[in-house]
Formats: sequence, C-alpha cells, structure tokens
Amino acid sequence: MYQFSHTAFLLLGSNQGDRKLYLKNAVCSISSTCGDIVTQSSYFFSESWGYEDENYINLAIELRTELSPTELLKATQLIEKDLGRTSKTTDQYEARPIDIDILFYDEITLATEQLILPHPRLHLRNFVIQPLQEIAPNFIHPVLHQSITELAKNSTDDGKVWRE
Repeated sequence: MYQFSHTAFLLLGSNQGDRKLYLKNAVCSISSTCGDIVTQSSYFFSESWGYEDENYINLAIELRTELSPTELLKATQLIEKDLGRTSKTTDQYEARPIDIDILFYDEITLATEQLILPHPRLHLRNFVIQPLQEIAPNFIHPVLHQSITELAKNSTDDGKVWRE
C-alpha cells in the first residue's frame, strides 16, 4: 500500500444515460489512476442547475493522492473524456454523462487558467455541500474559514437535493 501525501475532495455528477453506471465507472477509474478513495458519499439527487434537463445524481469522494493539483485535473479530465464527455465549458451549464470537479486539495488556494482551488462556487450549491457534508462535515474551507456544516447551515441555495 502506498503512502499518499495529499487529500483532495471531488464531486462527481451525471445527468445523462445510466447515471449511476457513469458514476460507478468514474469512481473505479479515479481509484485506479489517481489514488486511494478514503470515503464516498451516498448518491444525492438534484434538479439541473442553470438549465432544465434530467435530474443530476452527485456524490462526493475523499481521495488520498500523490498527484499534484494540475496532474489530478488532467487525470480527471481524461476520465471524463473516456466516459463520453465531449467538452467542458466553464461559462455554460449543460447536460453531461459525467462531470468531475476538484473541490479542495489539502487546504491550498490556487488560481490558474485551468484550475481554481477551492472550487469558487461550491459554497453556493446545495448539490455540492450536502454530499460533502456527509463525508467531511468538519473540514474547514480555507478561504471562507467555515466548516462544511456551517456552509450548509448558511446556504442561500433553494435548490432541492435529496437522497435515494
């Protein structure tokens, strides 16, 4: 067993096709290429955010990895592509078979053209906060200085999120 030196939290989502199968395949790929999955949330369902389409299924994972943030981003983007994702835009919401977002990487802050850490909108979205709260309620957001539980309590998002 390897000794991994970094902790990352990821959010996986799907709202096309066999959504649970896409998520299961993504989890397997992450486990085999990115590091060890420490814990995984339940499946959380939510309405599409920013447009109308089939409901999303999301889950959060805690990952131990030796990959740098940039290497982890490249690895997750390759997994998305392998699972049928054709494009990833940052300014438009759209249906997709799989979406993998890096929410946190250790407690670092980072802003490059390709990656912003922590994820800049995670605290605004219940479909992100609720799965994350299930696996890391006491993790402190390194910019907002609130725990995930506090972010959930203070959320102004009125989007409905539910577990199966």
